[in-house]
Amino acid sequence: MKDQSYKNHIRFYPPHHFVYYPIIMAFLSFSIYFAFTTVDVLLWSFISAIFVVLFCLAFMLRQHYALTLQNRIVRLELSYRYLAVTGNRLELIEDTLDDSQLFALRFAPDEELAALTQKAVTENLSGDTIKKSIKNWKGDYERV
Repeated sequence: MKDQSYKNHIRFYPPHHFVYYPIIMAFLSFSIYFAFTTVDVLLWSFISAIFVVLFCLAFMLRQHYALTLQNRIVRLELSYRYLAVTGNRLELIEDTLDDSQLFALRFAPDEELAALTQKAVTENLSGDTIKKSIKNWKGDYERV
């Protein structure tokens, strides 16, 4: 597996991103084309609307279920790692960090986690800034 870094940490699911969405977009494009070039404008407009709804539903549901579960797991893992590294509970300072900061800290290795967490709290670093501050990126190869 390739080493993960800030530049390559985004993950795609090929059947979903490169098969399902292109097919839906092609069908949507054809239905919009037929809506403007045939006599049955109402029928093709309705078919186009159905493809738009299918596209949006698939995107929203896929994202919602996976990210909700992933967010819980990341929080639990980060709490455990912070406790193991520092001996202190992350829950005591967790309210001062927003989601993007917490989720960015998951990429920090144990050696950098405590200092980077403290810096994020005191300087209110953005999630992106935290990711860019990590010297030895800890890959998250199992995320959805």
